[in-house]
Amino acid sequence: WRLALPSAGELLLGTLVGIVNTYLVGHLGAASLAAVGLAFQAAMTGMILFNAVSTGATALIARMVGARAWEGANRVLWQALILAAGTGVVIMVPLELLATSIMELLGAEDEALALGVPYLRIYCSVYAFSSIMYTGNACLRGAGDTRTPLLIMAVVNLLNIGVAWVLVNGEFGLPQMGVSGAAVGAMVGRLAGGLLVVGLLLRGRSGLLLRWGDLRLDGALIRRLLRIGFPVGFEQLIFRLGMLVYVRTVAALGTVAFAAHQVALNAESISFMPGYGFAIAATTLVGQGLGAKDPERAERDAYTAFYLSAGLMSVMGVCFILFPEPLISFFTNDPEVIAQGVPPLRLVGLAQPFLSA
Repeated sequence: WRLALPSAGELLLGTLVGIVNTYLVGHLGAASLAAVGLAFQAAMTGMILFNAVSTGATALIARMVGARAWEGANRVLWQALILAAGTGVVIMVPLELLATSIMELLGAEDEALALGVPYLRIYCSVYAFSSIMYTGNACLRGAGDTRTPLLIMAVVNLLNIGVAWVLVNGEFGLPQMGVSGAAVGAMVGRLAGGLLVVGLLLRGRSGLLLRWGDLRLDGALIRRLLRIGFPVGFEQLIFRLGMLVYVRTVAALGTVAFAAHQVALNAESISFMPGYGFAIAATTLVGQGLGAKDPERAERDAYTAFYLSAGLMSVMGVCFILFPEPLISFFTNDPEVIAQGVPPLRLVGLAQPFLSA
């Protein structure tokens, strides 16, 4: 619980960037909701490499911390951040250049396309900093510190909410930017998050310390990171490709249908993000157990994390089945979107314990 709750909070705060954007633009109409939803799916696909680097970093650092090899852990830290910055740039370029084609491929209709392309370009412009933020947080979790990433994501969200609210609605005499204003809020928050995590690690945090004298590429460590992270990245790629086909299918039903899908997905994230928190706790504890050469402890911790996660997500699933209308209504006041969003939310409620596994 001590590891999982801050991790779950951190992931919820990370998801809250999308939830806040959905809430702010949800009252601008179905086309705005669809634009943000489709652009966010494209952006999430681009984040596959972030997840691969982050998972490799968490696993390696957890092993070294379990073995009390702090020098090795700090070497992994540098390599992970260098790799993160590079992958962020590599992903950003095609998303910026091909934003229109990507949105068209996902099935964005005229108004959603016009709103979604600038959103995607603004959102992806700081991918190098986003990647550094996620990977730095993953390194801290590997060292057993799940509270610092939670605080970093709290700062990211405060900035996102403040900037997005002002720019979406045109408060204080500023121009009303609508959907693009929500993207600027997300961009500012993630830029600050990347800078903040580097600043904290340069000062030293939870036994991890960035030293400029250690800044050099280590091919062997990078290969080891990728060897652990690549299967995770490939798994995520398969999942994301399936999701994109699914999104394209739903988008073909029309703007209102996809808006309803997007709202239901945001509501469901209240459940599956805490589930991912327990997955992160399991990654840390299993890694430290293996590093300490205690595989029985590692296996016991993995099952404990699963049981706790399944219990929590099952309770949330019951809430989705019994109270879907209030959850959907939080994001939008469009009666047609609410009506189409209720059945899918009830269905995913049934899936929560299995999703936990």
